[in-house]
Amino acid sequence: MASDPASASLLRRYRKGLDVVSRRVAGEAVLVPVRSQVAEIDCLFTLNEMGSLVWDLLDGERTVSQIAEVICESYEVTAEEAMKDLLEFLADLESAGLIGCAPKGAE
Repeated sequence: MASDPASASLLRRYRKGLDVVSRRVAGEAVLVPVRSQVAEIDCLFTLNEMGSLVWDLLDGERTVSQIAEVICESYEVTAEEAMKDLLEFLADLESAGLIGCAPKGAE
């Protein structure tokens, strides 16, 4: 396995939060955190087309590196751009409590 933190983050797998409801509206994902049995309408998140693609790929099975490859195949971006933007986006989703690291073991 990778020993440096940068390499380790590429092997990380994320999954959607169990308390997040998502729906597609006009090709974009709308995310609503549901906490304490009530949807927090003040915390509504909308994702553009690329963000929606990433959301769909957060299945706990694909690594960050694999998701970045799909982005490169789907859009005209370099691997470096895809990885940089993906890592920033995942950090934003994680800090908002919308995703979490998948448990280890499916490697």
